Amino acid sequence: MAKVGKRTRAAREAFVGKDMVSVEDAVALIKGAASAKFDETLEVAMNLGVDPRHADQMVRGVVTLPNGTGKTVRVAVFARGAKADEAKAAGADIVGAEDLMETIQSGKIEFDRCIATPDMMPLVGRLGKILGPRNLMPNPKVGTVTMDVAGAVGNAKGGEVQFKVEKAGVIHAGVGKISFDAEKLAQNVRAFVDAVNRAKPAGAKGTYLKKVSLSSTMGPGVSVDLASATSH
Repeated sequence: MAKVGKRTRAAREAFVGKDMVSVEDAVALIKGAASAKFDETLEVAMNLGVDPRHADQMVRGVVTLPNGTGKTVRVAVFARGAKADEAKAAGADIVGAEDLMETIQSGKIEFDRCIATPDMMPLVGRLGKILGPRNLMPNPKVGTVTMDVAGAVGNAKGGEVQFKVEKAGVIHAGVGKISFDAEKLAQNVRAFVDAVNRAKPAGAKGTYLKKVSLSSTMGPGVSVDLASATSH
């Protein structure tokens, strides 16, 4: 068994008996217990009553957090000509076409979000096996296949978070830095949970939102009262 460090043990002890607490109490607990040498991320995990193997139960979407993520997002854009210039002017980190495809095929992926104009999708489609598993494939449903490349770059840089349910019916994402003000973190959590709720698919049966847990990057998790996790 892996040896549990003093910090982790102390954090776990602080969380004992703390279940189904309010978002504010969960954030306070996590902020108090976070002791890594870097600014940890507040992470939310949601258990949903869906089976994503069925197309009508797939949950995916995008949300712009009111207080941003605190993370520097590197953006790659597949575009040519005027649209490539527009992407560069908007602050995209990497812009290209065939050259960018070759860079990715060589295994060099130095970006967190990938955007493409619609005409570039036949080219980008060849990268499905590389970008798909990393959740980097441009998709019109989340606004990353678009002619408005400047807007998409701005959103990606400004606190937009994409989400997609995994095989076990779980969604997780980072919703801010532990150093953020507690109230801002709580606002971000609720904005994220609300967005996932709005993305409820037609094929979802029974209870959709089953559990919401919060944790820091290195810390244990605490489950949150579901009523507290949504905006009223």
